[in-house]
Amino acid sequence: MTSINDESLSPPARSATAKGETIHWLSSLSAALRSGAVFILLAALLLGFTAAEPAFANIGNLMSILQAVAVVAILGAGVTVTLAVGGFDLSIGAVAASSVMAASYAMIVWGLDAVTTVPLVLAFGALVGLVNAFLIVRLKVPDLLATLSMMFLLSGLQLIPTAGRSISAGLILPDGTTATGAYDPAFLLIGRASLFGTVPVSVVLMALVAIALYVLTEHTRIGRLLFATGGNEVATRLAGASTARLKVLAYVISGTLASLGGIVIAARVGRGDVSSGGSLLMDAVAAALIGFAVLGKRRPNVLGAIVGAVFVGVLLNGLTMLNAPYYTQDFVKGAVLVGALALTYGLGRNNA
Repeated sequence: MTSINDESLSPPARSATAKGETIHWLSSLSAALRSGAVFILLAALLLGFTAAEPAFANIGNLMSILQAVAVVAILGAGVTVTLAVGGFDLSIGAVAASSVMAASYAMIVWGLDAVTTVPLVLAFGALVGLVNAFLIVRLKVPDLLATLSMMFLLSGLQLIPTAGRSISAGLILPDGTTATGAYDPAFLLIGRASLFGTVPVSVVLMALVAIALYVLTEHTRIGRLLFATGGNEVATRLAGASTARLKVLAYVISGTLASLGGIVIAARVGRGDVSSGGSLLMDAVAAALIGFAVLGKRRPNVLGAIVGAVFVGVLLNGLTMLNAPYYTQDFVKGAVLVGALALTYGLGRNNA
């Protein structure tokens, strides 16, 4: 066979070949940018903030960032699982806040220890997830309406046992008696202790949640069925999978993780603050949605949610160290979300 090189081609043919190679190169570059955009931006933020304020790169500050975003990342992972089945859990912030109150009430009013309190609060979150799933799966209530209703219900319910007061040692109950319990020191270690004096326990919990859910969603049959349910529920059901059970599983996981986040908050602040969890919902949703842009997957993914939470945490911490006004933080988070999603879907459209 005779080999064909560029010299043997006519000028129009060489032009067409060069154009094709250019288009292929641009397409590959666009795909690479789409897949790594968030990581590139994260690296740029780290370098920029370090150059502006060298103390930013201190290991203590970096661990402080991870500790600050641990709860948001855990909740964002829960939201991601419900997004995978085509749902959306708007109750996670309220579940986390109610779990803060429940953990505090259990120890300060009932006098329980950490070994009893932690499973009890996690069971509470799982129960809320079951109720959400019952409303959505059995009663056919749209997921947004069901979880929004649960959010309002829990937001009011958590205030009733203490008549709207925060829970701390010496709490005066509505009946006039004084609570005699206190926080178990072992419980406080969850939010305040560090492994090897460096890595906070809450960061370890975040990593364990991320690894467990990543393996579940990306490397198991159940994970594939979760995404299949969100992609085409009817086809998944016709293929023999129980989409009802998959949805129940997703909402139970979300509720349990929200309670875990509440436990971490309670252990960190050492009191049941009625205002806790105010911004958790929006922050967790932002992390989950930024996750769509990670690795260019353009779908819910647990790794993306964790990276999204860390990305926002780095951004806000850096701005704080540079003395940026606090009232710009929500704007910055919104701009990051819009930019990440626009970059992902915009480049994807150009590639199509």
